[in-house]
Amino acid sequence: MAISQRPWSIDRRTILKSSAAIAAAQFSSPFLIKARGETPVRIGLVDPLTGVYAAIAQNEVVGAKYAVEEINKKGGILGRPVELLIEDSANDVGTGVQKTRKLIERDQVSFIVGDVNSGIAIAMAQVTSEKKVLHIVSGGHTDPVTGTSCTWNVFRVCNSTTMDANAIATTLMEKFGKKWYFLTPDYAYGHSVQAGFEKVLKAAGGTSAGSLVPLGTPDYSSYLIQAKAYGPQVLINVMGGGDQVSSLKQFVQFGLDKQMAVGGALFELESIRAVPDGARVGWWTMEWWWDQPGVPHVAEFNTAIKKITGNAATARNWFGFASIQTLALIANQEKTLDAPKLAHALSGFKLPPEVALQPGAPEYRTGDHELMSTVFVGEAHPPQGDPDNMFTVKNPVPGEKAAGPVEATGCKIQWPAPA
Repeated sequence: MAISQRPWSIDRRTILKSSAAIAAAQFSSPFLIKARGETPVRIGLVDPLTGVYAAIAQNEVVGAKYAVEEINKKGGILGRPVELLIEDSANDVGTGVQKTRKLIERDQVSFIVGDVNSGIAIAMAQVTSEKKVLHIVSGGHTDPVTGTSCTWNVFRVCNSTTMDANAIATTLMEKFGKKWYFLTPDYAYGHSVQAGFEKVLKAAGGTSAGSLVPLGTPDYSSYLIQAKAYGPQVLINVMGGGDQVSSLKQFVQFGLDKQMAVGGALFELESIRAVPDGARVGWWTMEWWWDQPGVPHVAEFNTAIKKITGNAATARNWFGFASIQTLALIANQEKTLDAPKLAHALSGFKLPPEVALQPGAPEYRTGDHELMSTVFVGEAHPPQGDPDNMFTVKNPVPGEKAAGPVEATGCKIQWPAPA
């Protein structure tokens, strides 16, 4: 899935324009954004810039770079320019951990952001916690990040899988029925999403079956044949990125859209763009949406991103933007780069409207460090007017309602002893 965009000006290092181009590039050196100054505050971003999640990762980078530019225009962090160092995790846990250690130990970053891949994000968190570096998980959704694997220094911008499942599960049952078949990626994120859906479904007396699918699978015929044989009322497609694109294309090619409904936690705008009109179907959640009439600053953000990419802003653009802005806001508020102090200050911190870009004032919940962000439930469809108008929000669900009680997350934060 490629993203098109206009070239950056000479002091904005161009972000690679497509997954193919990014796969051919070398990542021995990080990308940098510099502003004038002698002692920059360095932020390290680790994301899978190659592989099945490349398109959504690239859009997180776009949002992060835009945030750095805006922050530097306003004086940076603690009066120092911000420098963004970007590394490719290559969708591999070992690589993600290695790049995280490199950014902290060699490049001396003050903060870490990432990863899209939940398994990588959890592994990175072990490093950042050990090194006492404040860490924002921008786009990895699996529950344990802010649940059973939570750590004092990790905060998350994107939703937990429980939030997404809780927001839409009842809608899917009421509209289509309680017999489901899961198409699930076989790693931490997929397992977590399916578990969240099954909890709600079983409580309502529903039944399910499913297939666990390796990442990067090109042929879904055997899994779709199994789904057809089960005869579900809803196919819950948990696949992400390029895998979701491939599976939905084949779902429609096999005519299963005439036999069952389809839906799930996320059908991101990057993926909707990459499938034919016939596969732009189903009920899903969005974690941010570019068309929010009457919500302050959303239109300005969308316009700014559109100038960079040529397309409407996506949730991934906002994840990258909000992650970097969070770090700048809290450091400037507390007038320090000390991670434990900043982590305490971020607990319960509310995002201002120009960063939240959604109804209300979402906050990083004190008990688990999860951002209580609105979940946008709606329906995918072919373009209506604007080429990116391919999703209609039907039910915005407040984050606190979707998340459930903090006690149910299993998070028990252990704070480091004062220095």
